[in-house]
Amino acid sequence: MFLYIHGFLSSSQSAKAQQLKQWLSQQGRAQEWICPDLPADPKLAIQLLRQQIISLNQPVKLVGSSLGGFYATILSEEFDLKAVLINPAVRAGELLKQKIGVHKAWHSSDNLSFTQQDVDTLNEMTPYVIQRPNNFLLMVEKEDETLDYRQAIELYKECNQLILNGGNHSFSRFKQLITFIDEF
Repeated sequence: MFLYIHGFLSSSQSAKAQQLKQWLSQQGRAQEWICPDLPADPKLAIQLLRQQIISLNQPVKLVGSSLGGFYATILSEEFDLKAVLINPAVRAGELLKQKIGVHKAWHSSDNLSFTQQDVDTLNEMTPYVIQRPNNFLLMVEKEDETLDYRQAIELYKECNQLILNGGNHSFSRFKQLITFIDEF
């Protein structure tokens, strides 16, 4: 079972979420894909994800992109789950403090509000040490225009890592690496 966790302002309609869904469907495993649309409020988002994991009552592999990678880190440590982190937001509060305000969601007409309280919550949630490094596969592309990939390499230094030259924040090679992700 895969729980795909999208990034800030994204949704279950993101390119990577849909590529994973399509790949699983082609493998006859369509029922193994879950990707809830998350609220901007980090407390509500993490609560929704916890409820998803508990309700599944079976092993889940987390795949998180950007802010989703941040959430996947927290949940992997909490539930002892495998997690694939794609260009994860390591210091999400710092990164998103410039996004305080109302924003249009990427894949819908919804407007999402992001507040200083949300930034503070992310800062409080930030993991500084990885307790179960064998549970993680870090995947970064060095030309990520949004995040400093070196922060991820440092935090996840004891974890499995795939560090690729080029690319971008969307992780341009995702589709080609889905089998690799599945085998982790």
